[in-house]
Amino acid sequence: MSKESTLEQPVIDFTEIETITNQGTAPKITGPVVANMPWQDRPEDSNDVMWRFDQNPIMGPREIPCALGVYNSGLLPYEGGFIGVFRVDHMDTVPFLHLGYSKDAVNWDVEHEPIPFVREDGTPSIIQWAYDPRLVEIEGVYYISWCNSLDGHGPTIGLAATTDFKNFTQLENAFLPFNRNGVLFPKKFDGRFAMFSRPSDNGHTPFGDIFLSYSPDMKYWGEHRWVMGADFKHGWWQGVKIGAGSIPIETSEGWLSFYHGVTSTCNGNIYSVGASLHDLKDPTIVLKRSYTALLAPEMDYEVSGRVPNVVFPCAALADAETGRIAVYYGAADTHMGIAFTTIDDVMEYLNNEKPREHCS
Repeated sequence: MSKESTLEQPVIDFTEIETITNQGTAPKITGPVVANMPWQDRPEDSNDVMWRFDQNPIMGPREIPCALGVYNSGLLPYEGGFIGVFRVDHMDTVPFLHLGYSKDAVNWDVEHEPIPFVREDGTPSIIQWAYDPRLVEIEGVYYISWCNSLDGHGPTIGLAATTDFKNFTQLENAFLPFNRNGVLFPKKFDGRFAMFSRPSDNGHTPFGDIFLSYSPDMKYWGEHRWVMGADFKHGWWQGVKIGAGSIPIETSEGWLSFYHGVTSTCNGNIYSVGASLHDLKDPTIVLKRSYTALLAPEMDYEVSGRVPNVVFPCAALADAETGRIAVYYGAADTHMGIAFTTIDDVMEYLNNEKPREHCS
């Protein structure tokens, strides 16, 4: 007489299998190898996720005869070296954009005259002031975005294009006033350009969230979407306003963005640096973000200057082979510095970020 088997079928935990499969899969930077980018290992006595270059500041007052300060600037690898578009505050305090060249991305030769932009019809552009540029390459064309005056009616996002860094064509302003911190993505999404920005006011803006906009042609911008906001639940350091910083870095985990956050004190605003991770296909989806600041004003050149207590990221170099990242930031609206991290360090930090528990 045969008996039915009473053995239970094993229960397979697919979640556990997936976890085991993914163990040892390190995050990767998607992009070029930049072997000659600046780098220093983390100091032995430091546990910081982001650490400063020991030769900071790399730029400051009177870098060129007309300059009160050189800071908040964009740069990228170019023809075996590096090229940058720099915010230069002139001796009358009006900021303009200047081109600069470097072999090592530390020591820079900045041109003494502002970039001579021309309009699309070939006539000279009239730039009343220009500041906080970002620089990105998209499909063989180099684009500059900056905070630009819209015919004296307030700040908006200016745009320009070049293929050789000799001829610069100013495009239409992206938005109506008031807007700042326009940061383009280095890739298109379904054939569309994409840009972070921060709608603002005509002053120092006691508010501000990050939005995303799309354009089919770098002229007409729409499909505006809210991305993430400033609030105290993510930390007092970013409780007043936030703004996009460096060009987003494509990684295996998502788009990595370094942004600035602002808190207000009885002695004025304090600007710090945080990080966020965005979905590769839809950057409005925030996968992870900072609750604590990665970098805050501490050094003399960050807490003392024309606008004290500011660290303001505007550019980043990333090496796909080593995972190294160098973030360039403005310090106290006077100097320029570099801070280092790695994709492993940033991802471990973001994976472990969580809101502060109530002290009670």
